[in-house]
Amino acid sequence: MRIIKFNYSISVPRYNRFLFATVFFTVLITFCGCQDSSEKSKAERYSTWENYLGGPGRNHFSTLDQITPHNVSQLEIAWTYKAPDSGQMQMNPIIANGMVYGMTAAVQAIALDAETGKEIWRFGDPLKAWHSTSRGVSYWENGDDKRILCTVGPYLYALDARTGKPIENFGTGGKIDLHTGLPAVAADKFVISNTPGTIYKDLIIMPLRLSEGADAAPGDIRAFNVRTGKLEWTFHTIPYPGEDGYDTWENPNTYKNTEGVGGANNWAGMAVDEERGILFVPTGSAAPDFYGAGRKGQNLYANCLIALDAETGKKRWHFQFTHHDIWDRDPPAPPNLIEVQRNGKRIDAVAQVTKQGYIFVFDRATGKPLFDIEEKRMAQSTLPGEQSWPKQPVPTKPKPFARQSADLTAEDLSHFAENKKQLLDSFNAYPREQYAPPSTEPVLLLPGYDGGAEWGGAGADPEQGILYINANNMAWTLKMERYKNTGENASTAGESLYSANCAVCHKPDRTGNPLSNYPSLQDLGKRLTKEQVRTIIANGKGMMPGFTLLKKEEINSIISFLFEEKETAKKEVQTVIADSTRNPIYRHTGYNKFLDSNGLPAIAPPWGTLSAVDLNNGSYLWQVPLGVTEINGKIEPTGTENYGGPIITKNGLLFIAATKDGYFRAFDRKTGKLLWEMKLPAASFATPSTYAINGKQYIVLACGGEKLNTPKGNQIIALALPEK
Repeated sequence: MRIIKFNYSISVPRYNRFLFATVFFTVLITFCGCQDSSEKSKAERYSTWENYLGGPGRNHFSTLDQITPHNVSQLEIAWTYKAPDSGQMQMNPIIANGMVYGMTAAVQAIALDAETGKEIWRFGDPLKAWHSTSRGVSYWENGDDKRILCTVGPYLYALDARTGKPIENFGTGGKIDLHTGLPAVAADKFVISNTPGTIYKDLIIMPLRLSEGADAAPGDIRAFNVRTGKLEWTFHTIPYPGEDGYDTWENPNTYKNTEGVGGANNWAGMAVDEERGILFVPTGSAAPDFYGAGRKGQNLYANCLIALDAETGKKRWHFQFTHHDIWDRDPPAPPNLIEVQRNGKRIDAVAQVTKQGYIFVFDRATGKPLFDIEEKRMAQSTLPGEQSWPKQPVPTKPKPFARQSADLTAEDLSHFAENKKQLLDSFNAYPREQYAPPSTEPVLLLPGYDGGAEWGGAGADPEQGILYINANNMAWTLKMERYKNTGENASTAGESLYSANCAVCHKPDRTGNPLSNYPSLQDLGKRLTKEQVRTIIANGKGMMPGFTLLKKEEINSIISFLFEEKETAKKEVQTVIADSTRNPIYRHTGYNKFLDSNGLPAIAPPWGTLSAVDLNNGSYLWQVPLGVTEINGKIEPTGTENYGGPIITKNGLLFIAATKDGYFRAFDRKTGKLLWEMKLPAASFATPSTYAINGKQYIVLACGGEKLNTPKGNQIIALALPEK
């Protein structure tokens, strides 16, 4: 409590002195109580988990200390919840009102008793919720009004946090359409959200996931009223005439969303400095992703960190991480709001991790970089029509936390590979320089499409300026091809449409690429019904976007082809004609990992790492492999691909699942030493949460598997120390 001194001389009549003293001390106690409440509120900021990733600063950080480095090895499962559906769960649970709130694999909102795991309520229809994965929900309260805000498909719902019932006076019947406020041309385009919205006072600011092709909607940042669902403000990430950044797009009509260009959306989530009222928004790439002939220019505000006034949506400052992005190098996670020491002064900073493996650090209020950033000249595209940007920003500190293709030599090929000569021939043929431009010949991309950093983001000790980041070290190849009407020789409209829209990921012969998370579509009728396939094509599933511009008869044609049914005749199919609005001249040929003959990464380990970075000076405290791989019957400490982030405790622990091997681990966050691990019922590609209830600390995480070709699961588990 702050000590307050009073210097006063007041004359008070004797008969009023008692009354005066009573009033005076009542005021004093009230005042001091307010100070205690304020200080307590600050102290409790990191002891609850009512926000996505632990708080508005997205630091995954907790001051709870019942679980320590000395007793962590005693952790055991306290309760288990089995969801009615199975598959990948990316959600980071939040905890409020004695309940754990989250989203299942089939995008159903759930509330569980935080002490027992018993289901209190569930919202959603598992037979219809094929739209996406979900990273969780948002929580808002004002007095007795307590709300959970979640998305299913293109809708944002407000639910009563105690019952799971839609709040009727929010929007229409408890929901609003996420197309609200977008231009009319986007009304039928694919728009969903699979990351929780950011709460600021009575506003919720929503991330958007869009198509990444020429049919993408614009990625406007929009704030809605939590009570009513009313649109409160909009920030145009593709600027309109008269707005800053408009002249960074060569085509003056780009903002209209009629020229085959869209995106620049925030999909990864945001952070908010509640005291300053600043919203920090990392934005995605402009679409189409890999060929920018239709969007020449620097392309603001794609690939940026934008600081907005949270109340009004007005821009304060911005920084662009990739100019005219043709690699899909958008920031993959919310930034971290931290404090750092610089020249004896404390600075409130914002740190953004990237797929490239870079960490950019800025003064939160001004946007001034805290480490120098160099604009380095890069190789230029030779694709006809493309005009890549001559330079790209590279921070001088910290050094990259993920391996870089430009640093690889032949010595970096995996010693586990049995087809070393074949790999060496491919490796020597690949351009590997930093920001090597996409070409009709394969380019090596390391970090790969998924980073570096991914959507799990970084954990941090926000008051000490230490960042903890898990990274993928998976090399992929990037290749472009001239777009042709590949369906010209098709016998049916369905085959033609499949070739134009699906073959890039699932291959012309429908065998897919399971190692790159693209399943085979052969014998599809044995696994799914036609109605299920129809829903997936229209609405998307997992990381597959919905093809909302396909007409009903076109979807029917694709289904007939996939189910090997005969169509009566081939029809003219307009959707496969290459033109400036539907398809670019060149297109991406698909997401292919650089693997050896046994399906293992072709470069040498580590394939996944965990790092601690001191952002006070840009140095590394430690870096260790994250995960193990069984090779020839032996467990090797290779590190593995990983998705989902860590949680950090003030008393010295770092917890993380995330890995392909399906383990949950605890590390000493000061040294990187592994302290404990347990095999999960299914791999957890999600960030855990920690909370305390009735004096007991729990750690809760979702175990859904499925990603990286791992077995499916359906469990949410909570861990705690055994009863004494």
